[in-house]
Amino acid sequence: MARTVDVLVIGAGPGGYPAAIRAAQLGRKVLLVERDRLGGECLNYGCIPSKALIHTANIVSTARKAEEYGIEISDIHVDMKKLQDWKGGVVERLTSGVAQLCKGNGVEVLHGDAEFTSPSEVRVKTSDGEEAIAFGQAIIATGGRPTDLPAFRFDGKRIISTKEALELLEIPKRLVVIGGGVSGLEIGTFYAKMGSQVTVVELLDQLLPGVDPEVVRVIGRSLRKMGVAFHTSSQAKSWKEASDGLLVDAETPDGPLKVPCDIVLVTVGRRANTDGLAPERAGINVDAKGHVLVDKQMRTPNPKVFACGDVVGPPYLAHKATKEGMIAAEVIAGHATEADYRALPAAIFTDPEIAIVGWTEAQAKEKGFEPVVGKVPFAAIGRALTAGESDGFVKLIMDPTSKRLLGGIIVGPDASDLISELALAIEMGASVEDLALTIHPHPTFPEAIMESAEAALGRAIHVLNRKP
Repeated sequence: MARTVDVLVIGAGPGGYPAAIRAAQLGRKVLLVERDRLGGECLNYGCIPSKALIHTANIVSTARKAEEYGIEISDIHVDMKKLQDWKGGVVERLTSGVAQLCKGNGVEVLHGDAEFTSPSEVRVKTSDGEEAIAFGQAIIATGGRPTDLPAFRFDGKRIISTKEALELLEIPKRLVVIGGGVSGLEIGTFYAKMGSQVTVVELLDQLLPGVDPEVVRVIGRSLRKMGVAFHTSSQAKSWKEASDGLLVDAETPDGPLKVPCDIVLVTVGRRANTDGLAPERAGINVDAKGHVLVDKQMRTPNPKVFACGDVVGPPYLAHKATKEGMIAAEVIAGHATEADYRALPAAIFTDPEIAIVGWTEAQAKEKGFEPVVGKVPFAAIGRALTAGESDGFVKLIMDPTSKRLLGGIIVGPDASDLISELALAIEMGASVEDLALTIHPHPTFPEAIMESAEAALGRAIHVLNRKP
């Protein structure tokens, strides 16, 4: 006999566990199935461990620059075993917190692999056997995983994914990163700061494809200062073992390139975790990469089944997954809600950080606007100079007719934190005038937002205003 639940959630990552908790809060009997660890890839193998390591690398980098401020520090050494133990402790604390939250909200957790057997039932393979679960509604939140390349198959030691890259106990002397996107540059920056000789090979014509080229130029300058070599419009073709490690062959606009290294990190995209789930048995449609196709209410063609997070496709953002999971739970409970990505921010933890929300200038033009840009460099902001963080800028995109904020880009110190002010402004339909009129404390980084708003309106104080 199958056990029956109101809501079955498959996957306990940043989409799944919030969906399960919200469904339980709304009075449903919820079963959460997870085959690995609570918190999913983000908490265990992605967002959290990477940011813990990046934080450490930033401390090392600051210590090395301390002489500029009159502070003499010598013999900087990082014990990778202790660092990994500390990172593991952070992860463990958060995963334990997820378990307590599930328990406190009445969510039952079952560890195992789920597989659809019909449009309203799954079979879960656990360490003790198999169990049939019948559900009223189900939410697929199985996430995704890194994709490798035919010539660079993951082996976990020489050719690695982001997961292994965040678990190394030794800093590689030489690292090749295939893919100059978000994960490649974040992890590449970490290892460069820790002393690795890093080479990035990117197939497209710029690093961080899709990001404002003006922002990418700032990142490019920073990477060069760190000693990172990067090759765009280039393709890694093959690798072989050499006497002192590996040798990667690549094609670049300047001709063939041979790069000696110790480890190759492949960061060329992600694939949805739907293989083994048998979605076809539930009448669920997937695309060529395994993504579950959903509407704005996270519904699949099967009225009983919803999906959220990385498994429904890019952008692959933990906070997007969380919001989608809660939307799915609320729709199941009869609430009139749907996904709206207009004010969805994204953050990239390079050095300096990048954060984006809303439309770019090009996107605004595509939608029929004649946008006005307000831009202020951090070099004009006192707080940035006192912190030694003057690279980058804030750029606001404004509709000149309504003065409404259409989008914003920040590249610079604390960009990942600063972007929330702009996300709130877009969500509320605030005008750039509202941002300009809001008094920001001095000296702080957010003053750059206020100054950029004033610049968009043609009345900035600390930068020269554009001519009409």
